[in-house]
Parts: sequence; structure tokens; C-alpha cells
Amino acid sequence: MRPVIATLRKQGHEVEVTARDFAQTLQLCERFGIEHTAIGHHRGEHVASKARGLAERSLALRRWARRRGFDLALGHGSNDVTVAAALLGIPRATMFDYEWATVQHNVNCRLAQAVVVPDAIPPERLYRYGARGKIRGYAGLKEEYYLADFEPDPAVIRELGLDRSRPVAVVRTPPEVSLYHRFENDLFAQVLERLRSPQTVVLPRTPQQRSQLERAGFLVPDRAIDAQSLVAFADLVVSAGGTMNREAVALGTPVFTVFEGRLGAVDERLIADGRLRRLASADEIKLEKRPDAGDLNDRVRRDPAILAALLLTAVPGAR
Repeated sequence: MRPVIATLRKQGHEVEVTARDFAQTLQLCERFGIEHTAIGHHRGEHVASKARGLAERSLALRRWARRRGFDLALGHGSNDVTVAAALLGIPRATMFDYEWATVQHNVNCRLAQAVVVPDAIPPERLYRYGARGKIRGYAGLKEEYYLADFEPDPAVIRELGLDRSRPVAVVRTPPEVSLYHRFENDLFAQVLERLRSPQTVVLPRTPQQRSQLERAGFLVPDRAIDAQSLVAFADLVVSAGGTMNREAVALGTPVFTVFEGRLGAVDERLIADGRLRRLASADEIKLEKRPDAGDLNDRVRRDPAILAALLLTAVPGAR
């Protein structure tokens, strides 16, 4: 949402941002200079805990927004903002790029007035969530929009003590707390052992993952870093989630997915196009130095103003 926020403000709109205290979200807002109000935190991975967290955060967000005169509410994969906006009667749009998060989408798609997704997702996959007639598609990856103005900074390599003359690998842990990814990823454990090296950076999602990885001797940053520059300069990315895979695709870095949930249409298309590879065995990994690391001249850049315009015009009644 960063370039969308910037585009809307450049057009004269007033934009306020809220963020949930989970993983590195607040640190990332601070690193990108996004002024924000922190509301709520993660309540746990079980359905009951998620439901309680959704209710608490949505009511807190409603109290915060009640007298602020908002004309439009936008969120990417955020149930809270959609629920709060619906309670307040504020026009609202939701965005996401993975269609099988069933619990989340049954809330968001039913309450939102517009569902903005990559056009790779077949609309009929979203009908069961109540999205029929609301779907607005955009071309490409969301990462190609928010990385359009990105230029990699080699400072992150020095910060982590890496040697650019030797191959660098970046590994992202599984989303263990997500409802759509609820099992041990044995393949991921094999990947960690295969890539165990001072040149491998592992990016955890939770404090528990961080503690486990540090005890095992892996290189784990102690705070939010410039992960996008790290990915751009890396020779290989292996991720069990989605966003970092697609950032690697957008930045031209070789990338494997070890996601064991149901593949979404975006990843299906990337795999079919050869831009993303699905790892079946850790033995497939060959970490080699690539000569074009950090060279982004040939990557796809998409204008974030297109997304901003789509979000502004997709919702009936938005001013």
C-alpha cells in the first residue's frame, strides 16, 4: 500500500494508516516512514483466538474511526478495516492475491463493496465468498507495483556481514500461524540444512521461530531489515510463503517455493511461465553466484497510480 498511499496524497487526498502489532509490521512502517496508528495485536493461530482478535480489533478500529469523517476504507487482506468500515457505513474495498484463505475471504468479500485482485485469479473461485459482481482485476503482481520505484541498497549486505563475492541465499519461514498452512514443513527443514552457511539469511515470522533458528546457529536479523534489497542482491530465495516469492520474481532473483498449502492462481501462473519453481526435494537446490545480482534493468515496473485509480473508482459511493 505504500506507493498507493503516496499516490493518493499526491492527488490531494488525506490518508490515515493503521497497523496491527504482529511480526515486523510496525517496524516496517517505521522503516518506510509510514505514519500510522497501532491498533490491536495478533491473538494466536486457533480459529477461536482469531475470531476474538478480529472482534477486538474491529471494535477498536471503529472507535478510532467513528468521528474522523472517512470517505473510503482500503485494506490488503485486512478483515479488521472491512468490518469496522461496514459497522460505520463507510464505503470499502478489500485487496488480496491468494484466494484460498477461506475464513478471511468469507468475511472480507461479503462485507466489502469491491474486491480488488490480480486478474490471474479466476473470478469464479471467489463467488463462494460472496464476491460475485464486486471483483475488479489488475494486471501483473502487486509486487510489480510497489517495487516500481525500488532501487536496491547494498548497505544491507554490509549490515549482515555478507560477502558479495560468494553466493548469498535468503530463506523465509512458513506462515505457521496461518489457517491455510497448518502442518510441519519437513521439506523446509531439509532446505535449512542444505543451505546452512554464514551466507544464508533466514527471515522468521514469529518470535518463536526466531528463537529456534538462533539456537540452531542460523543468521537471523534481530530487527526488520531492507529485505527487498537483500532479495535483489541474493543469488537464491527459498520461501514457504507468498509475498517474498513474488518479490523475488519481480526483482529477477531465482526463487523456489516450498509452500505446502493449496497453490493460488498467481503462483500457478508464475510456475507455468517459469518465473517461480516449486521445490520437490532439497537436492534440487544449487546455490551458485549469478552475475546479474542487483541489476534490475529488465524487470517489470508497473505504475502504482493504476492501482490507486482502481481502488478509488471501484467502490460505489466513495468520494
